[in-house]
Amino acid sequence: MGVAITGMGIISAIGHSVEENKTSLLASKSGIASLKHIQTKHSKLIKVGEISFSNAELTEQLQLSEDHNYTRTGLLGLFAAKASLKDANITDSSEYRTGFISATTVGGMDMTELYLKQFATDTEAQKYIQSHHAGDSTQKIADAIGITEFVTTISTACSSAANAIMLGARLIKAGKLDRVVVGGTDALSKFTINGFKTLMIQSDALCAPFDADRKGLNLGEAAAYLVLESDAVVQKEEKKVLAYLSSYGNANDAFHQTASSENGEGAFLAMQKALKMAKLNPEHIDYINAHGTATPNNDLSESNAYRRVFGNDVPDFSSTKAFTGHTLAAAGVVEAVYSVLALQEQTIFPNLNFKTAMPETGLKPITSIVKKELHHVLSNSFGFGGNCATLIFSKA
Repeated sequence: MGVAITGMGIISAIGHSVEENKTSLLASKSGIASLKHIQTKHSKLIKVGEISFSNAELTEQLQLSEDHNYTRTGLLGLFAAKASLKDANITDSSEYRTGFISATTVGGMDMTELYLKQFATDTEAQKYIQSHHAGDSTQKIADAIGITEFVTTISTACSSAANAIMLGARLIKAGKLDRVVVGGTDALSKFTINGFKTLMIQSDALCAPFDADRKGLNLGEAAAYLVLESDAVVQKEEKKVLAYLSSYGNANDAFHQTASSENGEGAFLAMQKALKMAKLNPEHIDYINAHGTATPNNDLSESNAYRRVFGNDVPDFSSTKAFTGHTLAAAGVVEAVYSVLALQEQTIFPNLNFKTAMPETGLKPITSIVKKELHHVLSNSFGFGGNCATLIFSKA
């Protein structure tokens, strides 16, 4: 059937738990608003999906000492990773061969940009130098939850968490590990905000994925993790299975550093690979949780890829980034959680803010809550550098 998903944890702009995220999705309640936690001259010019907890509140909730050197990326990641283990009823991470694979692109940039000018003279600020690199949050989280068997970080832009999930599943299938906590975490930072403004793909209004008049993306911050377990562990422990990761595929668009090819070659290849591995025909896909960034380039490229894979029978699809913002390295696992929730609730979540179909393809996403029998959900994550990843989740 595939690799079992036995636990989930998430913190995003629409909730601090799986249950809160589900409630917001079912109520069509977006978490995108004006920037509050970061002081920047762009605050009133952009909309973001920001998590309401401050770093101090996260520190208190996680019971960390106040002199820690966790960045916001690490704090969010630990919050979600702990929740995923609790959901899977795991109290001892050393009981089985357990791995931890975490994705990030922002890393510790939020603290680096805050203290950069003080690093040379302020000894208190210097503790954040070593927390800058991408692997720091991964190692801190692994240490905190007691995972030592296999720990690694993936950073393939916006497909990072999807690739983390994929690697975890491969390690279980290869018999290398029995259980893997997989996902990703990214916090908002000025560096990211300014970077996307430079690319001129950041919207000053609420993003509208797949809309003819889309203006660009809204950035977001989030962390989420899935617990993947082998069939042997599931049977021995009599674990409740939330859903199965039935297949996956990744490919490279090999077109441009920050743009997708017009015909969506990478997306097309990734979806084809995933369908082939699952031994599913295109018509077996009941719902697509689209990458859907609301940028002119991505949405057209992705739509063309759907036409290539599914012809004139593109399944019901929607992008949930209008709820959370584009959470970068975390996006693949945030949307994996939403894909599992869709299967559990037998519900398609809406593509908010959509009004007019793109004239090039005429494709229209689902714009309101739809109850539907769902067996297989396909989730796409496409990143800069042409990194394209597709995951297929199946009902337990």
